[in-house]
Amino acid sequence: MPAKDKGLALKTFIKLMRASASISARSHRPLADEGVSESQFGVLEALYQLGPLCRRDLIEKILKTGGNITLVVDNLEKHGLVERTRSSADRRRVTIALTPKGREVIERVYPKIEESISREMSILKSEEMETLSALLKKVGLGEHRAG
Repeated sequence: MPAKDKGLALKTFIKLMRASASISARSHRPLADEGVSESQFGVLEALYQLGPLCRRDLIEKILKTGGNITLVVDNLEKHGLVERTRSSADRRRVTIALTPKGREVIERVYPKIEESISREMSILKSEEMETLSALLKKVGLGEHRAG
């Protein structure tokens, strides 16, 4: 990659990261009213959409480290929003699931977050969102080709 492209790549990456952080901060404001962190919301949302998950699957779905997910789940469990169930067939396997209280919280906050994200992204036309989505997927997959 030529030096000028390396500089452009760095500038583009910085803009991407700043935009992501800015949009995330603004769109997750409704979480504060519920006393839920972004990481906790990620766990609640994954369990809401996918149903009960083991720790490893949850880590893959929300892109957090093992130590972080343990702390997040511990705190959600303390607040009665999730419960852990140990498998009787394999005591090492623990499934994490929403409690009725957790389901109530996610069903209340999810539409607010969805609306907030929609409002943030409304600056783009549909075609622009489709293009951005395709470009982000391409970058996210990280498929490097010679030439």
